[in-house]
Amino acid sequence: MQQGTQQGTQHRIIVLGAGYTGAAAAGRLAKRLHRDDVSITLVNAEPDFVERVRMHQLAAGQDLRSRPFDAMFAGTGVGLRLGRVTGVDVDRKTVSLTDAGGGAAELAYDTLVYALGSGWHDHGVPGAAEHAHEVASRPGALRLRERLAGLGAGQPVVVVGGGLTGLEAATEIAEARPDLDVALAARGGLGDWLSPKGRAHLHEVFRRLGITVHEHAAVTAVEADRVTTADGTAVPAAATVWTTGFAVHPIASATALEVTGTGRIVVDGTMRSVSHPDVYAVGDAALAMGPGDKPLRMSCASGTPTAWQAADAIAARLTGGKVPNMPIRYFNQCISLGRKEGLIQYVTADDRAVNAALTGRLAALYKELICKAAAWAVANPTVGVPVRRRRVVRDAAGARTASPASASA
Repeated sequence: MQQGTQQGTQHRIIVLGAGYTGAAAAGRLAKRLHRDDVSITLVNAEPDFVERVRMHQLAAGQDLRSRPFDAMFAGTGVGLRLGRVTGVDVDRKTVSLTDAGGGAAELAYDTLVYALGSGWHDHGVPGAAEHAHEVASRPGALRLRERLAGLGAGQPVVVVGGGLTGLEAATEIAEARPDLDVALAARGGLGDWLSPKGRAHLHEVFRRLGITVHEHAAVTAVEADRVTTADGTAVPAAATVWTTGFAVHPIASATALEVTGTGRIVVDGTMRSVSHPDVYAVGDAALAMGPGDKPLRMSCASGTPTAWQAADAIAARLTGGKVPNMPIRYFNQCISLGRKEGLIQYVTADDRAVNAALTGRLAALYKELICKAAAWAVANPTVGVPVRRRRVVRDAAGARTASPASASA
């Protein structure tokens, strides 16, 4: 038995998607595995990291720091491949790409980490795709930014959706552009999942910012100058912002992977596909179970721990180590309400609000620290965690074995 690789036996790990989860998984794998034994390729359509949790800020006119992947992963052994994923063949173990110039390519893998995430979801509402703006992507946020910049004083903006994204978008726009008439249309009550303290603070901030709230108002149609709710009410809208949830990337549904009806990949506690053991799914792309056997919600709070879980499990299985299976739980929901206000709602392990909540300026600072820490962790996935770069165990023929390996620098 031998450690290390022979010619042509390097284990190929491909990570699809370089959002919070994909980039974190790639960096953590690079710290866990010896680069002579593995190649780690991070596939992404763009050359720099997008702070998705700040897209409402970008839309409201703020400029965000550039974070190029070349700099973030310099010297780590992670290779960046720019291209848009067009298909995955889990039987042949290949990924199909289209590069920026339109050329096609195919990459082979031994282990795949699927982190293509999610985008906005119009739920089939008539007119939403044609007339509404989204803040789930940088191109979408930039288009909304341009539209808002062209609006004059007093023109109406309607944010559709009363979840975390909707609350952050509405308050950010209202604070940045107090001259606009900002409204929010929510299917339920405003902040009805929050504690009484959290809900009261949210209502107070909306009142101070002059945001009109349409509660229990499901939007059933979108036109260029208005939205219509289920009871027939027409709400004027020179710009409509759609934040009613996310839809996962459709590629997984076109594969032989076991997926849910919404296209999320079914995984076990280590984020490994239950149907294809060479595939791991992390972040929004995965249907992972949390405390109380409840699916983890699509969020950065869920995604980053799933990336750590998958990376550590892959490394352990390749090196013969003990496979970790740490439960993923929630602690709080962090909501920015503009640059000066925030709300930190503390929750149970399975994400139900408790009485405790942090509000005001301190909560805004807390949320800002969380956002900065999330971006920093992408480039520094194992700082504060002992680095255990180990050798992949192989037999004399170069085949990987399951025998324990010795630690190696």
